[in-house]
Amino acid sequence: MKKLTLILLMALGLIAGSDVSAQQSGYEVFVPIAKYISKGDVTRLSAWFADNLEISIISSTNDSSRNQARQILKSFFDNYTPRSFEINHMASRGNMKYALGVLNAGGEMFLVTIFMNYKDDSYQIQQLKIERQTAVY
Repeated sequence: MKKLTLILLMALGLIAGSDVSAQQSGYEVFVPIAKYISKGDVTRLSAWFADNLEISIISSTNDSSRNQARQILKSFFDNYTPRSFEINHMASRGNMKYALGVLNAGGEMFLVTIFMNYKDDSYQIQQLKIERQTAVY
């Protein structure tokens, strides 16, 4: 009987623990986005774009439509083929989510910043910024 109670308590703890961690993270929205960036999949990534967004690539910043942003990002990935992408930091406040990551592409390292806003029942990328990572000594 003690073993059954112990097993039941452990199972409840696992269920409750997984539920709590899923609620606390709330960043699952970045899982597919990170995958699309690491593969250079502009078509799928642009499905997350807001109708109008700010896209900043290296030193050029543009307020763009979804289609314009798709072309700008496609041009970047054509010149810098992605090898890997890893998100290092995530935060949220209200209906906004924020992520910082490092992209290894074309033999260079880039810092990627993603701002998302909750609108029309889904999160959309409002700002995407890719800048060369500078060495820190």
